Amino acid sequence: MTISVIDMFSIGIGPSSSHTVGPMRAAHAFVRSLPAFPAKVDIELRGSLSATGKGHATDRAAILGLVGWEPLTVPLDAEPAPGAFIASQGRATGPWGTLDYSISFDNTPVPEHPNCVIFSAWDADGEELAVGKEYFSVGGGFILSRKELDAELSASEEVPMGVAAAAVADSVPYSFSNSRELQEHCARTGLSIWEIVLANEEVLHRHDGGAAKVLAHLDQVWDTMRECVTHGIATRGILPGGLQVVRRAPKLYRQLLERQDSDSCGFSAMEWVNLFALAVNEQNAAGGRVVTAPTNGACGIIPAVLHYARDFQPNFTRDSARRYLLTAGAIGMIIKQNASISGAEVGCQGEVGSASSMAAAGMAELLGCTAAQIENAAEIALEHNLGLTCDPVGGLVQVPCIERNAIGAVKSINAARLAKMNDGENIVTLDDVVQTMAETGRDMMDKYKETSVGGLAKTMGLVVSQVEC
Repeated sequence: MTISVIDMFSIGIGPSSSHTVGPMRAAHAFVRSLPAFPAKVDIELRGSLSATGKGHATDRAAILGLVGWEPLTVPLDAEPAPGAFIASQGRATGPWGTLDYSISFDNTPVPEHPNCVIFSAWDADGEELAVGKEYFSVGGGFILSRKELDAELSASEEVPMGVAAAAVADSVPYSFSNSRELQEHCARTGLSIWEIVLANEEVLHRHDGGAAKVLAHLDQVWDTMRECVTHGIATRGILPGGLQVVRRAPKLYRQLLERQDSDSCGFSAMEWVNLFALAVNEQNAAGGRVVTAPTNGACGIIPAVLHYARDFQPNFTRDSARRYLLTAGAIGMIIKQNASISGAEVGCQGEVGSASSMAAAGMAELLGCTAAQIENAAEIALEHNLGLTCDPVGGLVQVPCIERNAIGAVKSINAARLAKMNDGENIVTLDDVVQTMAETGRDMMDKYKETSVGGLAKTMGLVVSQVEC
């Protein structure tokens, strides 16, 4: 199945696409699959969804999804409120009605995937509606049922490494499962990467608006990104979760305004990029509305680089934002189909690494690069995030995630500019790096993949314990 750019850039709430947006969608899909609205639902969070579930608001997200809320439209203050204590048993009310719920946590992962949520439901008379129905949150807000996951796993065993596990079955004009095929389309047709993607989107959405629908969605994505930066710059305070992380974007914004005419070293643009990324990720950490780009944990990189293009590159228009997002989306599709964008599957190389690679490609498009140079930019950015672990302190998407997005955004711009100075020929291809990322993720110990029991999370846990003692 071909991935749409609409799915690559969805709009939801923080702090996590795989641990907040995905479980909310899974709960929503579960209830919709039932013959009637349930009176009681049991929620079992497994693996990474359990290990970092409290810090990622997974319990809240699942409850909200059960009563009818969706990531795009849920009020940010919907009950249970962000940061509120959630008991193991309770009652929730939403657009669909009121139900009783119970929720349990089990850090033992289901063998097939680290992000699993299991639902069971009963009606008011105690009759079973469904028992033990499994859903998997596979990164970026994407979810799979047990049947869908088994089908993907079966397909991946039948194709060689470097070929997308999800077969391209749609009759799009320019199907591609890797970068080599995408480059071949560009060379044969003379079309840019963004034009290839848009032509495919026209066919994918031919029955519901075609290219006009896609472009309208991309405009909404860009508007949401800008609103996120605006709110992040204006909102002061301490982020929820107990780490006492102070929002830095408002102060940094004031500092940049005060010294914008005294930049003797030429780093002003990069400092603004830092600001844009911090503003978005602080909004995400507070449970605000963000774009999964391609995930919430890495949601600051693509908008930060796009804001850089708006403010520091000539002739920027809304069409520039569309071309940027379509190009970035192509790279995200390749990475998702051949590796992963999930920190629980491959570590943060799959989140910040993927976002940095996508942003580098989008920036290269706006710099006037060829298709080969764009691939080179994406490759450079992803290559230099290989092996990056996902080790959120306290299970919160705050430390090191927020600063990591700022660093990733600057890296994206550097990768694009470096590729612009090259002719597009490179020893290492994007497909090589994507394959390496997938293999590195498989080899990475589970404690470094969004479980908060290894890496910086473990080190800081020891420091906090010593302080408390």
